[in-house]
This record gives sequence, structure tokens and C-alpha cells, in this order.
Amino acid sequence: MQLTRKGVETKRRIVEGAALEIRSQGVFSLRLEDVMGRTSTSKSQLFHYFPGGKDELLLEVARYEAARVIDDQQPELGSLVSWTAWWEWRDKVVARYRAQGGDCPLHVALSQLRATTDAAQTVAGELIGQWQSQLAAGIRSMQDIGEIRPELDADRAAAALLAGVQGGVMIFLTTGVMDHLEAALDEGIAHLGGAAAVEARPPRPAAAA
Repeated sequence: MQLTRKGVETKRRIVEGAALEIRSQGVFSLRLEDVMGRTSTSKSQLFHYFPGGKDELLLEVARYEAARVIDDQQPELGSLVSWTAWWEWRDKVVARYRAQGGDCPLHVALSQLRATTDAAQTVAGELIGQWQSQLAAGIRSMQDIGEIRPELDADRAAAALLAGVQGGVMIFLTTGVMDHLEAALDEGIAHLGGAAAVEARPPRPAAAA
């Protein structure tokens, strides 16, 4: 469906409104009437842009939240050209999930798309692909300046680092414990650069007594 500029803006407003509803009340309580009220749209408008109803809207919310995962890591994720930059990216990832808490809108939206499993997997795959690609680009940049050994497979190393991060995220979402995510990032970066990476890590605040 070809949309006018106004149509694009209306569709975006509906998606953002639905995302806010999920953030405030959870996906299980999400009603299309609430989305319409929040976004000042009619039922006919909503079904014009989302003829598949709630499942189609949830899929677009998942795409929106997936894009936010990448956007929230910028500009650090796109500028991994020094060990300082890698540690700044690490801190930004941790800060994002700490601020978000245990309720991940992307995870919630994807988990509820039972009727569109293939589409949900596509969204998740696109997110992982973009994230891994930018990590691999950072590794290659560090190889170019001699900070990472040239024989390291950048794509495979990026995949391993991202797998550790995602595992840490899932443990955090399940338990509320951030330690595993931090360990995955710390050990992953240290594995890439060895002593040089570890030495570049900024000092951490002392734990409270």
C-alpha cells in the first residue's frame, strides 16, 4: 500500500502509541481501543493501516522496538575504532537495559506474535543481523590498526560476542540480575583485545560497603 506523507505520519503515530501502551500496561492488557484513544485515531483508520488487526500492529511495534535497540546504542556502536569506544559502547548497552528494567517491549511484542511466528523471527533476525554487522565492522576497524589479531574471523567473533550479550539480556529479563550481561560484555571485549583492551577499561566505581 502506497502511503501519502500524512499517511506515513499517521501510521507511525499509531505504532508509537501502541508501543507506549505496551510499555505502560503490558501487551496482555493491550486493547486497540486504548491505542485509538492515545493516538486520536478511529477504528477505520487503524484497520486501514493495519488490516490484520492486533497481530499486524504488534509486528510493527516489534520492528519499531528492534530499530530502537540499535538506535539506542549509537553513536558508539557505529564507531568502534578504539578500546575506549568499545568500553563506552559496553557501558551504553548496560545502561540501556538497566534503565529499561525487566520489561523489554521488543521481547514482549515478539513473544506474543504466535499467529505470525515466521514474521516475528524475521524481525528478530533483522535485528541480530544489523547488530552483528556493526560489531564485525568494529572488529575489522581494530584489525586495520593492529589492535586485534588479523587472523581472527570478525563475523564469527561478532556472533559470539552478540550471543553472550543476548544470553545476558535474557537472564536479566528473567531474574533482574545484571551480572551475566556485564560479564558477557567484559569477557567478550577482553577476548578480542587481550591485555590492551583490559588496560584501556576505565575504572569502575567501588561497590558500596
